[in-house]
Amino acid sequence: MSKLYFRFGAMNSGKSTSLLQAAFNYEERSQHVLLTKPAIDSKGDRSIVSRLGVTRQVDFLVEPRQNLRTLFADHVKAFKKESGESIACLLIDEAQFLTREQVDQCLEIAVLDGVPVLAYGIRTDFRTTAFPGSMRLLEIAHSLEELKTICRCGRKAMFNARLLNGEFTFDGDQVAIDGDKVSYESLCASCYLEKRK
Repeated sequence: MSKLYFRFGAMNSGKSTSLLQAAFNYEERSQHVLLTKPAIDSKGDRSIVSRLGVTRQVDFLVEPRQNLRTLFADHVKAFKKESGESIACLLIDEAQFLTREQVDQCLEIAVLDGVPVLAYGIRTDFRTTAFPGSMRLLEIAHSLEELKTICRCGRKAMFNARLLNGEFTFDGDQVAIDGDKVSYESLCASCYLEKRK
């Protein structure tokens, strides 16, 4: 039976790099993969962007109201028609932005369609509140793997602090994609609580 995997970590823990490495590993063995991410993630437009400078176009974007399983099946069918080959794995970047229903559809792809799904994302926002997609992945994924990074103090980072114009902020909308004024820093619990005082 194929499985649903959730590989999570604080920002800058190498999630996108790990996803691109997984895709490379499959393809090195002549197995084909499909890459996707939620359309809400405008960083890199239609690409997965690694901090190491590696980028790769996704095969499709997922809108909030789309059925991910149906969308995936359509792309599998088109790929098979064009190449005669099957898809060995679905890789999802920024999985925290999926809806709960889309995460359920990921489980259906793995269990009912027999295609492993590797979802990469962060657990919580800058206020330490779980994203709906991440919460559902933590509830139903077959396998959970934490990718680690370090805080400025050297401890394991686990929270994503938001900076607005270079100042830490703890108010605002859950989603604010990187821009000119918004940035993020991965912090350990101690440094996060110190900044939140």
